[in-house]
Amino acid sequence: MQALRTAATGMAAQQLNVEVISNNIANMNTVGFKKQRAEFQDLLYQTIEQAGAQSSDQGTIVPTGVQVGAGVKAGSVYRIPTQGALTSTGNKLDLAIDGRGFFQVLLPSGETAYTRAGNFSTNDQGQIVTQDGYAVQPAITIPANATDISISKTGQVQVTQPGSATPTTVGTLELSTFVNEGGLEAIGANLLKETAASGPATNGTPGAEGIGVLDQGYTEASNVDPVSEITALIVAQRAYEMNSKVISTADSMLSVTNQIKS
Repeated sequence: MQALRTAATGMAAQQLNVEVISNNIANMNTVGFKKQRAEFQDLLYQTIEQAGAQSSDQGTIVPTGVQVGAGVKAGSVYRIPTQGALTSTGNKLDLAIDGRGFFQVLLPSGETAYTRAGNFSTNDQGQIVTQDGYAVQPAITIPANATDISISKTGQVQVTQPGSATPTTVGTLELSTFVNEGGLEAIGANLLKETAASGPATNGTPGAEGIGVLDQGYTEASNVDPVSEITALIVAQRAYEMNSKVISTADSMLSVTNQIKS
């Protein structure tokens, strides 16, 4: 009975849906996290009677035909890049991107990764780094004797040192944008990698055309809406239950068929 296999694909699809929703909820408090959404597609159809086929010698045709679907499959799980709320932290090295763009991060492998999480600090050499110690690019070093750090909306990093009333510029941060942000590959630790689907990175100064600006002393919160996620979770749960009910019904029908005696 095809209904058994069809309902099984529905249960598998809703299981994936719940897994995506659970990941969103788990990352509600992850800095710079962007929620994901699962999208589904119907499977191939079995054509029992072709629409438009001739049904008589007089040339009449079948108006709709008969097609039976084989179920559902996962089409994609894509990232929704809406802006998260900006949260004040008071930390001079915390940066939030207001608008489009990603910070560039140098991985130990020499590759460049990208992130929206701007909760930075400095390492033992004074370089601005991520929580995992990966250097933010372009590399910027804060002098050990700096008494104050100022980062403008356009990414210019200035420090104040003893004996000098004039701030010194030590570097300028850049942001990267992509034609298709949803095509970036998540590798964990708030990091993303460029793929053929995302297109190459375009680097520029914050505040330039099409690029967001920086807010010092803030971080970008996750864009996960708890109410929407809980609602989606309930809908997915009910869909899973209905598909399981179809399997139970199909099993009962097969049981009746097996009891028929000649």
